[in-house]
Amino acid sequence: MDVTVSPGDPVRRRLCVRPGTVVTLVLRARVDDKRWTGVLSSAPALVLVSGWHPAADGGGQAGLRCAGTRGGRAVVTASAKAPDVAGAPRVAFTLDVDVVPYPREG
Repeated sequence: MDVTVSPGDPVRRRLCVRPGTVVTLVLRARVDDKRWTGVLSSAPALVLVSGWHPAADGGGQAGLRCAGTRGGRAVVTASAKAPDVAGAPRVAFTLDVDVVPYPREG
């Protein structure tokens, strides 16, 4: 499953997935002078960022691996900053990921 973030898209999205889902987060190059610098998960045990690949044009791509059996919620943030400006990157996009297990009958 791919989630693509392009210039002009909302800065926050919600995604509901099943356990074990692998999501590719594609960050298109921004229209300002800022470049995507990285992706972090608030709950790596639930949604693990499994690779960050910056692109030469300022975009980037990250793999998100969801836990195989657990359900829960994680906040995945993507940061951006201008390459020639001092200071830490700031969050420029947020993906709220809900991992929802299959219902159990018993």
